[in-house]
Amino acid sequence: MQNFVFYKKENAFAFIKKRNGETKLGEKIRAISNQKNWKNELKKSSAPFVIIGIPEDIGVKANFGVGGAHTVWKPFLQAFFNIHDNQFLSGDSFLLLGEFDFSDLQQKIKNKPIEFVREQVEVIDKQVAQIIQAITEAGKTPIIIGGGHNNAYGNIKGTALGLQQNGKIKNAKINAINIDAHADFRALEGRHSGNGFSYAMHDGYLDKYSIIGLHENYTSQAMLENLNKNKKIQTHFFEDICIRKKIEFDDVIQDAILFTKNSYTGIEIDIDAIENTLSSAISPCGFSSQQIRQFIHQVASKSKIAYLHICEGATTLDNGLQSTTTGKLIAYIVSDFAKSIR
Repeated sequence: MQNFVFYKKENAFAFIKKRNGETKLGEKIRAISNQKNWKNELKKSSAPFVIIGIPEDIGVKANFGVGGAHTVWKPFLQAFFNIHDNQFLSGDSFLLLGEFDFSDLQQKIKNKPIEFVREQVEVIDKQVAQIIQAITEAGKTPIIIGGGHNNAYGNIKGTALGLQQNGKIKNAKINAINIDAHADFRALEGRHSGNGFSYAMHDGYLDKYSIIGLHENYTSQAMLENLNKNKKIQTHFFEDICIRKKIEFDDVIQDAILFTKNSYTGIEIDIDAIENTLSSAISPCGFSSQQIRQFIHQVASKSKIAYLHICEGATTLDNGLQSTTTGKLIAYIVSDFAKSIR
């Protein structure tokens, strides 16, 4: 895999703050010992969850967004590895596979036309899908951290193909539930962070798509008409949930679970849906971190889970905005996810 860097156990140790009498998740987390034999090791591992990082913001820039989605991967590891290993969650439930290094592509896109940048997103798509397919084909659940929401395409395609290969589904097609202020269902105009789901549905890998938390102010009329006429898409607007109180948040979650219950479902969380949390499209209005944790628990415990992807989060944006808490929030979400379906 050209741009994938496999981690060793020592990579986890570098992030751990040890204390006498305490054990941290990172001390017990698993890793691949032989990169040449990584697929067989993956299949033989008893860890149900496989963690990978996609620290890139090329898809965001291809969508005219603010760069910075590549900065949250290491802060997430710092926070996650220092969670206590205890009766609630153990590090041996996780295998840390590694991260993508797209720094070569990051250099290539500088001062290039938008069409060229979008072509590089297709390169990312292919590699992400290959890794995710191998993970799901091995019977593991991928946990994907970082990058733009363009990576939803590779997640969906790779998972669908992997589940088909190991006989869990007949056709290479899965569902997705997306917590997001935006539908990311833009036109098929070249790949970027705003059309991962539209491409996945067009290419036949995405069956049903439930979106929770759409913002009315950032959904065009053309997009609304496109979403409304597609019976494979379910939408719930943030304003109906939190402003007008037309529907309770718990009921929205149950609607999404019922809508997607016919098959395996990937969970997508765009950090821009969380109030005042640093992302490429940071917003002062959104769900609370507690609501997101409740969502994860409900969906993970009641659905046939395909994968978890947390994207668009940042610790430093290209415009200078910074945050020291985004990585820790993602670590909370990941731990809630694993506790809910183990």
